[in-house]
Amino acid sequence: MSKKDNTLVKNASFLMVAALISKIIGMIYKSPLSAMLGNESFGCFQFAQNAYFILLMIASFSIPQAVSKIMAERIAFKRYRDAQRVFKGALLYAALAGGAVALFCVFGASIMVPDNMSNARLALQMLAPTIFISGLLGVFRGYFQAYRNMMPTSLSQIIEQIANACVALAMAGYMMRLFSNQGEDAAIRWGAAGATMGTGAGVSAAFLFMLFVYAVNRKTIRRKIERDRVSQNESYGRVMKIIVMIVMPIIFSAFIYNVNGYINSYMYSEFMGMKGLEKNTIQALYAEYGYYMTLINIPLTLASTAPTSMIPEVSAHYARNDIKEATEKTNKAAWISMLISIPAAVGLGVLAKPITALLFPATSGVAAHLMILGVVTIVLNGMSNISNGVLQGIGKPNIPMVNAAVSLAVDVVLLGVLLAFTDLGIYCVVIAMIAYAIVMCVLNDRAMKKYMDYKNPWKEAYLPPFLASIPMGIVAWLLYFGLDKVMPEKVLGSISVSIGICLVITIAIAAAVYFIVYLFVAKPSRESLMGFPGSGIIIRLASRFHLLRD
Repeated sequence: MSKKDNTLVKNASFLMVAALISKIIGMIYKSPLSAMLGNESFGCFQFAQNAYFILLMIASFSIPQAVSKIMAERIAFKRYRDAQRVFKGALLYAALAGGAVALFCVFGASIMVPDNMSNARLALQMLAPTIFISGLLGVFRGYFQAYRNMMPTSLSQIIEQIANACVALAMAGYMMRLFSNQGEDAAIRWGAAGATMGTGAGVSAAFLFMLFVYAVNRKTIRRKIERDRVSQNESYGRVMKIIVMIVMPIIFSAFIYNVNGYINSYMYSEFMGMKGLEKNTIQALYAEYGYYMTLINIPLTLASTAPTSMIPEVSAHYARNDIKEATEKTNKAAWISMLISIPAAVGLGVLAKPITALLFPATSGVAAHLMILGVVTIVLNGMSNISNGVLQGIGKPNIPMVNAAVSLAVDVVLLGVLLAFTDLGIYCVVIAMIAYAIVMCVLNDRAMKKYMDYKNPWKEAYLPPFLASIPMGIVAWLLYFGLDKVMPEKVLGSISVSIGICLVITIAIAAAVYFIVYLFVAKPSRESLMGFPGSGIIIRLASRFHLLRD
């Protein structure tokens, strides 16, 4: 594997490390946040975040991928001036779209949030400025991704999450104290609103950082543009048309692909209300779903870093009609994604109860049961993220959109039936999510076979992580529950400390078991491991025990 071939692994590694750090920060701060707000206010905060996520997708969610794709196609032919015009046009598009959606966020909150969750409306309105800034931030992230420089995006994600955590905790606590004497509803409403202020602070901090990075690189960018002799000097009218034609299908696809979470939440709230469930109980159970999603989003985000890195790579090769290289990049992305997704799913499933109990002490145990049921979506979404990225990269963004629409229809119908005719409650939402993910995977896989004659690398990308995860899961289960029985809780003085110590020991040993068995089963080449964090240590250890392929 050449240095160029390792670009995808290194870029994915940068994003993966940043995503891991960001999600760990997000997970850690949500633990005291949930304790501070209580289940009902945290449930409103989570619902507002889901509604915000949908509006963000309409405004700008896929802007980084779209900008990186369009610019990468021009940079591949050294058309730097045309790429810069795309960047400026994308900024204008993001400002217009973000501004319009931000206004709807302020004046349409009552439409987005049902009456059973009315305390979440103020929290959603607080997020309106964040929607506008997020679009501009996305353009800058896409700009550097097009140049295959993932470091600015990675650092900005960490900065964003740190600012988010600090401000959310500070403002949630302040608002809860300020409105504590004005009734329970006021405290719930303003507590959730204070927590969402952290999201705005995080996005603003990340945007200022990206402006700084752009300013530092401005001279280098200008020199490339001045030496450009091959650009077609596309007019801004043509640039805007291209942006709209490329961005809109991707955004619609992402919207349809992700809107199921919001629709599921809305349907759950309405159906449970019609069945006579109390408003406070609906909010508390939705908080359990929020705990589950907080945890499951960590591996989902890590798995999505490979497709994010892959889109400009695949676009560049496909633009040169190099189908073989585009396929190899796709296989590499699948390998990276499954290397993380499969063991994460098994680990979270086995240790669901202690993990949720440690991080969210207010949980009633429902979050752990949701986790055990829903971990399969980690693998399924990892697979569909890869296929989405490929289809977008080869200029077929409408296909994932249509497939997502079909999957959404299956999701909504199934959820409606389950909510109406069973007493499964919040579990219906997770079951519908699983059905959605399965349909999406099947349809996208058929499309890739049709347009790229693509064959999934099951033996290389999927089977070794699966085989290695089996002994890992067994060891994790035996070790944790064995340690839990002998751990001297009275000496430690805290059950949470006992759980934490058991988990740290269990996860460390289980991870070591996974990598040792994986190396034994897969016998990867030395070159394939290059670019991963800590690859030097892994390669030396694997070489010592003859676990690498020559």
